[in-house]
Amino acid sequence: MRALTWQGKRDVRVETVPDPRIEKPTDIIVRITSTGICGSDLHLYEVLGPYLDPGDILGHEPMGIVEEVGAEVTSLAPGDRVVVPFNVSCGHCYMCERGLQSQCETTQVREHGTGASLFGYTKLYGQVPGGQAELLRVPFGDSLPIKVPHGPADDRFVYLSDVLPTAWQSVEYAAIPPGGTVAVLGLGPIGAMAARIARHRGAGLVVGVDLVPERLGRAAADGVTCLDLRRHGEHLGDAVRDLTDGRGTDAVIDAVGMEAHGAPVAKAAHGAVGLLPDALGQRLMETAGLDRLTAFRAAVDMVRRGGTISVSGVYGGAADPLPMLTMFDKQIQLRMGQANVNHWVDDILPLLTDEDPLGVDDFATHRIPLEEGPQAYKTFQDKKDGMIKTLLIP
Repeated sequence: MRALTWQGKRDVRVETVPDPRIEKPTDIIVRITSTGICGSDLHLYEVLGPYLDPGDILGHEPMGIVEEVGAEVTSLAPGDRVVVPFNVSCGHCYMCERGLQSQCETTQVREHGTGASLFGYTKLYGQVPGGQAELLRVPFGDSLPIKVPHGPADDRFVYLSDVLPTAWQSVEYAAIPPGGTVAVLGLGPIGAMAARIARHRGAGLVVGVDLVPERLGRAAADGVTCLDLRRHGEHLGDAVRDLTDGRGTDAVIDAVGMEAHGAPVAKAAHGAVGLLPDALGQRLMETAGLDRLTAFRAAVDMVRRGGTISVSGVYGGAADPLPMLTMFDKQIQLRMGQANVNHWVDDILPLLTDEDPLGVDDFATHRIPLEEGPQAYKTFQDKKDGMIKTLLIP
């Protein structure tokens, strides 16, 4: 089959690799029909090379048609249409039964002290082959895949793999009071969808922050009050307080993560890590604060006293210096973590209708053949061509 593989820093290639096969009787094989490029895939492209090997298959936002099922799979059959959550979760362990699929005890990567394995996402999360490929082996065939109806285009359902549950959880964790206010930092795919969900769920004011004109324009068309980081810069918190009677928003959603703009020292460290031998790069990532914390610090500044910060953007440094004095003084509540995909499916599926209240049917800005994936990664990293959300079509 053809698959998009990691070969080095800023070097991904589509190559011919062996087809996956049934390894356990609970596995299924899915022929991929659409697969997204996620903002967190750019962390692999740029920063997390020490935890990847050349040839690793990337991608964790796939859907497609079941092609083969293992002998013990009873709930699916060849020809069924499924979305594959990015968490590799068993569905029946202590954590899964409590809706914490991202902490699945069956697939936790204990070697690295991390949570559930993820498709296409480094040795830290199990080094499981990903879904930017023609075929994907999916374990736990009776409990992990999300069966969806035939008929509507893939765009209706593909975001159940990551974007929708991640954005939904970020809003849930933000605990926005009815009619309350929220600022969303970063209007990429997760931030843009979080803003839509916050409005759908009754937020009175949604403030969106970014510096890419196309992202700001798109969010403004969705009814978001947008602030251009290029204009407000260090006075961003003041601009948010001007919109909220001087207090700050009830909640802030940090949908940016480790590669925020405005931290030149950490940016240089990111570049250095990507060039080090794997063993040294891993050691530096695990013992030093390498994240660019500009977005998180902005969240601490602009949230009101007693408010909530919800972090959905990925951070990776193990010793990041946080503004603990300010966080304590402001009595900030903080929630974060990988999305528990299957926990939110029952809330989201009823919204994936022809009425399309969350705008999923036209959420993708680009649909590109899998073979053109390497150029799509570069365009997405460079924030060019108005690229906000890309679907690769094998």
